[in-house]
Amino acid sequence: MVSRLFSLSLALLATAAFAQTEQRIVDAAKKEGQVSVYTSLISEDLTALSQAFEKKYGIKVQGWRAGSEKVLQRSLTEYRANRHDADVIETNGPELESLYREKVLQPLTSPYLKDLMPEAVRPHGYWVGTRINMFVQSYNTNLVKKDEVPKKYSDLANPRWKGRLGIEAEDEDWFAMVVKTLGEEQGLKIFREIAKTNGFSVRKGHTLLSGLVASGEVPFALTTYSHGSEKLKQKGAPLEWYAIEPAIGRANGVAVMAKPAHPHAAALFVDFILSPEGQKILEKGGYLPANLRLDNPSQKLPLKFVDPAVVLDESDKWRKLWAEIVLAAPK
Repeated sequence: MVSRLFSLSLALLATAAFAQTEQRIVDAAKKEGQVSVYTSLISEDLTALSQAFEKKYGIKVQGWRAGSEKVLQRSLTEYRANRHDADVIETNGPELESLYREKVLQPLTSPYLKDLMPEAVRPHGYWVGTRINMFVQSYNTNLVKKDEVPKKYSDLANPRWKGRLGIEAEDEDWFAMVVKTLGEEQGLKIFREIAKTNGFSVRKGHTLLSGLVASGEVPFALTTYSHGSEKLKQKGAPLEWYAIEPAIGRANGVAVMAKPAHPHAAALFVDFILSPEGQKILEKGGYLPANLRLDNPSQKLPLKFVDPAVVLDESDKWRKLWAEIVLAAPK
């Protein structure tokens, strides 16, 4: 009984200490008054997240949104110029891994790390996954019959798909993971056959590509994000999506710059986006949340995750193969 009471007392003390620490961060963050976030989140999702954070804490979110490559470029350029405008970076995993390697991030801590999917936590601890982008295949239901939808990638080499296939311009990480999972020799053979027989319509931007499927300009797209396609489907677009195995997921994450102008607000924003409250906002936007406390059914799917470190280490190889097979294919 004594031991049990002692353990309970320690637990209560730890809880109290955590609450005091959290309150100190909140108080300091409110004095800072704002947090600057560079992100590649869709605008409406950034707005929803920012409004919820501002309502809860009274701290203004200064958001700047662009594609992941531009987020990376601006973050690095400003840091090297000794400008510390960005506090928090929320973007694609490979770009965050690049920032880590450039030594412009600080170690990240949060009480919510223990609740995350193992694939969302990086071993070095400088950034962590917030949401999982699921690469899915999308098709226009007016132009593609359900019974002709391909079940495996080799099905796309059928001549019926000539001139009907769309793909996003910068998805070499998806390509690398699919090819590796199929077996490199076999995977490359399959994609070379698809390119030779049917070609690809290459478009820049996953949101754009989903929209082109919905409009009918692209009947079938190989690389859309589930959240983008789902939003269009919910709005009544003639679009359906699914995943050809191996289904690929990429962790998008959050990090704090090494010299943030608003360090306490940055820490608070990270905690908010990783908490069940922040994760529910991302989930509502159609993203797969990284926090397992939400118990999203898609968290149990047999996803193959893009390893951002491998993508960076082998980037020259896969960029060359992507350009040779996909980008150079007939349109």
